[in-house]
Amino acid sequence: MSIDPQRLSVVFKAYDIRGTVPDQLDAELVEAVGVGFADLVRSDDPGATRVLVGRDMRPSGVELAAAFARGVTSQGLDVVDLGLTSTDELFFASGHLDAAGAQLTASHNPAGYNGIKLCLAGARPVGEETGLEHVKAVAASGREPVPAPGAVTSQDVLGDFVEHVHRFVDVNALAPLSIVADAANGMGGLVAPAVFEGLPGTFEIMFAELDGTFPNHPADPIQPENLVDLQRRLGEVGADLGLAFDGDADRVFLVDDQGQPVSGSTTTALVAMEVLRANPGAVILHNLICSRSVPEVVREHGGVPVRTRVGHSFIKGVMAETGAAFGGEHSGHYYFRENFRADSGIIAALAVWQAVTRTGKPLSELRTLVERYVASGEINTTVSDPAAVIEEVATGFDPAASDRLDGLTVDGGDWWFNLRPSNTEPLLRLNVEAPDGPACADHVRELTERIVDADAVVRASAHSRTEEPA
Repeated sequence: MSIDPQRLSVVFKAYDIRGTVPDQLDAELVEAVGVGFADLVRSDDPGATRVLVGRDMRPSGVELAAAFARGVTSQGLDVVDLGLTSTDELFFASGHLDAAGAQLTASHNPAGYNGIKLCLAGARPVGEETGLEHVKAVAASGREPVPAPGAVTSQDVLGDFVEHVHRFVDVNALAPLSIVADAANGMGGLVAPAVFEGLPGTFEIMFAELDGTFPNHPADPIQPENLVDLQRRLGEVGADLGLAFDGDADRVFLVDDQGQPVSGSTTTALVAMEVLRANPGAVILHNLICSRSVPEVVREHGGVPVRTRVGHSFIKGVMAETGAAFGGEHSGHYYFRENFRADSGIIAALAVWQAVTRTGKPLSELRTLVERYVASGEINTTVSDPAAVIEEVATGFDPAASDRLDGLTVDGGDWWFNLRPSNTEPLLRLNVEAPDGPACADHVRELTERIVDADAVVRASAHSRTEEPA
């Protein structure tokens, strides 16, 4: 079986495979991806014998997981069907069982989507530069089935995952908080109750029913409108902590006891404090759109901050190189060395719970220790040529105050900004941080105008080139 390379190009992204079902992603394509992944697994480890497969609660997941398994087994590898899992549970299983894995999920995307997140044995990431192109090439060219196909067996790893998560904190010392978690009908509805069972406090899971049609609200907690139900419930019951999970439950966003959302940067700084208590002097990673307060807090607590590009494959690579104990992204991904360098929202939530316990401060007060600046949030602008627009914007700033780790970052002294391209769309993503709200708004206004003007210059240049006589 082979698949048209153009079809594959639509669904293969920088870090995973994702598209609408069935027009972009169907059983035939997913089976071919299973064939390609089996080939990658064998290339990585000729002695490999099995692939772990999990899925989230999307209606299309049952058919697509079965199709992926057919592709893998057609190449002689066995499949261990983990059933319904969160993505961080699948990554845990990959590390715990030392086997490659695939999670059928489209994370926070709407109900019409599905996708595949892949990892090699030990939860090693598979991205564009670490195997995804190999999978794509084999899916396009095809492979004949082997004479002796693999078998499919089932295994439940949720209990092992819960035990693993609990090891990251002293569960016997946790204060009995009142916690409300919004699962958004995603995999948090399965994982969070299992993790909370036996822990001190009172727990309420909102929208716990696993329903990939998302009947209550989208499972995308980075969008403020999707936190409204959780904020309302926190106020009604006077809870100490709110947790909002995305669809596959590997990300979490916090809401404090006053009903105020907590940014990914703030959570990164709070978790880093706890990690450094257990690992004095450790390296702590933060991606380049995290607040400037994150490296400040890390240094103040004896750690070594290291700045990285945005994206899990980059962060996991730097973690491996540096031995970092923890890494955080502003987007709500939190990576732990002892979690096979994979990310887990529920582990991060327990770490913040431990910080509240240790300090005796409510989260609304604790957060003020690490929140020192005002951030714009991510502002997206559609442009004609993202790379060219970035270069045009860069001409207006001192190169000595700029770097190109990921797009363009400029240090303005008491403020900074990063402008980087989307991996999947003709968009530029702008993040600005300044000492206060008015300054931040001014810089956003200035930079937005610069981006629009730069895009006009790029468009005019492209037009003039097409008008030149041959």
